[in-house]
Amino acid sequence: MTLPVVTRFAPSPTGHLHLGHAFSALFAWRAARQSSGRFLLRIEDIDNGRCRPEFAADIVADLAWLGLDWDGEVRYQSAHMADYGAALARLDDLGVLYPCFCSRQDIAEEIARAARAPHGPDGPLYPGICRHLAPDERQARQSAGMAYALRLDVARARAIAGPLAWLDAARGSIQAAPERHGDVVLARKDVPTSYHLAVTVDDALQEVNLVTRGADLIAATDIHRLLQALLGLPVPRYHHHALLTGADGRRYAKRDRAQTLRQLHRAGYGPAEVRRLAGAE
Repeated sequence: MTLPVVTRFAPSPTGHLHLGHAFSALFAWRAARQSSGRFLLRIEDIDNGRCRPEFAADIVADLAWLGLDWDGEVRYQSAHMADYGAALARLDDLGVLYPCFCSRQDIAEEIARAARAPHGPDGPLYPGICRHLAPDERQARQSAGMAYALRLDVARARAIAGPLAWLDAARGSIQAAPERHGDVVLARKDVPTSYHLAVTVDDALQEVNLVTRGADLIAATDIHRLLQALLGLPVPRYHHHALLTGADGRRYAKRDRAQTLRQLHRAGYGPAEVRRLAGAE
C-alpha cells in the first residue's frame, strides 16, 4: 500500500516567484494531493543579506493567487535556528566539524598556487587549508576573535557513514559521492546554518517522505544523504524534475530577471493561464 506523500515547496525570499517556481510548486502540490497526502510550504530565509520579509509575504500571496493550498503553518527557517544548532552540536560530537579561518582571498590564492585544483559541481574545491590545524592553534585563533566558518570534514564523515545511496523517482538508485563537493561550509558567524544543513534537518522534522525539486539540485543530494546518515535521520525518496525553460531554451532564473508571477498578474493573466504557461495545465 502506497503511503500518502508528504512533500514541500521551499523557496528563498530573495525575489519574486517566476514560472519556473510555479512549475516546481505545482509539481509538489500535485504529488501530495494525488496521494491524499500533505503539501507543506517552507520559506528558506536564512541569508540575512539577501532575503527580504516583503518577498516572503509576496511568495505566500502569489501561491494563494495561483490556487495552491498547503497544510499547517508556513515554516520560516529563520525562526528555527535552535534546530540547526542542535544538529551542529551533534556533528561536532562526532568529530566531523572543524573551524575554517580562511577568507575568500586566502582560498583563491591557495587554489591559484596549486598546479591542478580539484573541481566539484560548483567550481574549485576548498583546498583544506584549515583541516589539519592543531587543536591548540584552532583554540588560539578562536580566542583571538578570528572569524571562522564550520566546515564538514567529508573524508572523516564518509569513514563514519560508509557507502550511501538514495532513490530518485526519475533516475533510480544513485550512489552518493559527497567527496566531490569537498569540505562544505555548514555554518558561518553571520548565518549560523547552511542550505545543506537546514534543508536536511527541516525535511526530517517535517516528516517529508518525498523531496521534489529541480534537476539542478541533484548534486546537492550527495551532501544531504551524508548528513542524514551522520544525524540518524530518515531518508526520503526524491524526484528531481526537469527545469522549465523559456522560448530561448534558457531555464527561468531570478538572476536573469525572468518574468515574475506578479508581472503576469498585473498584465492581466489569470491563475489558470499562468498554470498553463508553467506547463501545469
